[in-house]
Amino acid sequence: MAEKVLVTGGAGYIGSHCVVELIEAGFQPVVVDNFSNAVKGEGGVPESIRRIETILNTSIEFHNLDLLDRPGLEKLFEKHSFSAVMHFAGLKAVGESVEQPLRYYRVNLTASINLLEVMQAHKVHNLVFSSSATVYGDPQRLPIDEHHPVGACTNPYGKTKYFIEEMIKDHCKAEKDWNAVLLRYFNPIGAHNSGMIGEDPQGIPNNLLPYVAQVAVGRREFLSVFGNDYNTVDGTGVRDYIHVVDLAKGHIAALKKLKDSCGCKVYNLGTGNGYSVLQMVKAMEKASGREISYKIAPRRGGDVASCFADPQLAEKELGWKAQFDLDRMCEDLWRWQSKNPTGFSSGTAS
Repeated sequence: MAEKVLVTGGAGYIGSHCVVELIEAGFQPVVVDNFSNAVKGEGGVPESIRRIETILNTSIEFHNLDLLDRPGLEKLFEKHSFSAVMHFAGLKAVGESVEQPLRYYRVNLTASINLLEVMQAHKVHNLVFSSSATVYGDPQRLPIDEHHPVGACTNPYGKTKYFIEEMIKDHCKAEKDWNAVLLRYFNPIGAHNSGMIGEDPQGIPNNLLPYVAQVAVGRREFLSVFGNDYNTVDGTGVRDYIHVVDLAKGHIAALKKLKDSCGCKVYNLGTGNGYSVLQMVKAMEKASGREISYKIAPRRGGDVASCFADPQLAEKELGWKAQFDLDRMCEDLWRWQSKNPTGFSSGTAS
């Protein structure tokens, strides 16, 4: 029997790509999602999950469940015997978190506490947590390794990730039979090479690349570049962009690490390369063959000038390393966007 892995937020961008990798690695994912960042397809199943079933010619168990629904979560754990949990569910927009901090604290922290308590009650002691490089705050040094100080986050979203990390670390200290891998992502972009699943933000995209892609496809008029007076190569913000499929493979490596009774471990998932906003615009122009209009706008609250990873620890301890270069990331993103100009609501991609 394949090991069952619960995937919270599994219909979202990163979660759905991890579902693909789980199935290909021989695991049986059970997906829960509340549709806060997913599109409903036929039969009330997320369109992303429905398309994965098509890509891999399989069926995936899905539950429309919010982690704030504690009784619903209990019922799910009574029904299944999970070997591990991958926890992606949560609100994730930096700017929105600055405007709605209490909502971010209530949703992200309560959901995670519910999950940890229900896992504990049902003796499920293996967890992979979707964290973020935002826990590092404004970098004191670059590249950022796992020993870089954390907690001086520049926005409430980052603070929720930091608080959840701390909760998991404390819980692992108290419960010696627990194993957790906390994965600090840098900036996931790209899409599955089928062009059938990808990032489909609901409403105005908060992340750079989906916005750039929507400008390229004609869905938006121009890109606002927030700040061109940072101390960077061209004055625009520099980030470490990583292909979402590389990121998903990192989760499979983390799941295997849990089998070593590893306790609580933290790893950066990035490439170690930083690219500016304008460099990314040029790369997307190359991939799409289209000009991308942009306008310089004031800096955005909570943003930092530069942020890129030292990913060596993940390579050393997980045997994982990002494989895809910038051109491939942009090509895969453009394939997804051009096949699905209005995202998952474009109908069936082929």
